[in-house]
Amino acid sequence: MVLTQTSEFLRRGIQVDLVLIDERRSLNGFVPEGARVFNLRVSKLRNSVGPLMRYLKAERPAGVHVLMWPLTSLAVIAQKLSGVSSRLIVSDHSLLSIQYASWGILHRLVMRASLATTYRASSARVAVSNAVAEDLAKLSGLERERFTVIYNSALISTDQGYTTGAAEVAWRGWRGKRILSVGRLKASKNFALLIGSFRRLLSRMDARLMILGTGELAEDLASHIAALGLTGKVILPGHVADPVPFYLSADLFVLSSNYEGFGNVIVEALACGLPVVSTDCPGGPREILDYGRYGHLVPVGDEVALEAAIAASLSSAKDSTKLKSRAAEFSPEISAQQYLDLLLP
Repeated sequence: MVLTQTSEFLRRGIQVDLVLIDERRSLNGFVPEGARVFNLRVSKLRNSVGPLMRYLKAERPAGVHVLMWPLTSLAVIAQKLSGVSSRLIVSDHSLLSIQYASWGILHRLVMRASLATTYRASSARVAVSNAVAEDLAKLSGLERERFTVIYNSALISTDQGYTTGAAEVAWRGWRGKRILSVGRLKASKNFALLIGSFRRLLSRMDARLMILGTGELAEDLASHIAALGLTGKVILPGHVADPVPFYLSADLFVLSSNYEGFGNVIVEALACGLPVVSTDCPGGPREILDYGRYGHLVPVGDEVALEAAIAASLSSAKDSTKLKSRAAEFSPEISAQQYLDLLLP
């Protein structure tokens, strides 16, 4: 999302610096031409205030967009200490009250205090969905009206003549119904729910389920799949650099999360004309799907309801034009202009 925003700003003739706290991976081929990269090499977030101050004093940017607490709060402190009058926009992409629910009462008190003080001092506050905005308002004690909702943009386009060769190899020759899910293999994505629903589905139709992604639960999920006798029917290809061929090769996209700040993968699926079934989890999915107008929504954690929605969607005709039209409402041009209205009013 940041790189897409960077490209859009550069296209409009705006100079962009990417300030990274501690990026260890090579960025060759990823950073848009014309953007400058400042890698602060700070291993711990709490030590980032000084380096951020030095960057601000040296470069004096007109506007600064900082993503995700607690870096957002630290950046506000750095700006105030630097004395630089840049407009500083903070944005959050997750439901913090859920993300940090297990971190204890002390952490929650610190989080609430930091949000209340630093977000009040920022130039503007952005949330990627109304649900995130409402969550931030409750945590910070600030009025809901002080948070601006800017949806993430679709990060892919199907106008580049994609072929599905790589995806076909991963599907291992399967020509029947294909169900796809994409996301980090972690607890909040609840892929176990999806696998359970898929197992139920097999009693009424044959199909294959593919889950793209890597994460800490990769081995556990593989073991769970084997224990259920679904080896070969649930496919875990791991990480892929470009998911577009996989969206284009599938019949249905399913998101089974317990919560989502936004849900970029839903927009990506819609952009490829792929029907969507999603849990009606706290966060962005219901807003992206317009409360069921552009896809099926089912209760969180309900294996039976999820299977029924998957079966219904696979048995229905799809309107790819309608789905792509919805995805177009999340274009990079729209979100970039919304951010520029805050950064350079």
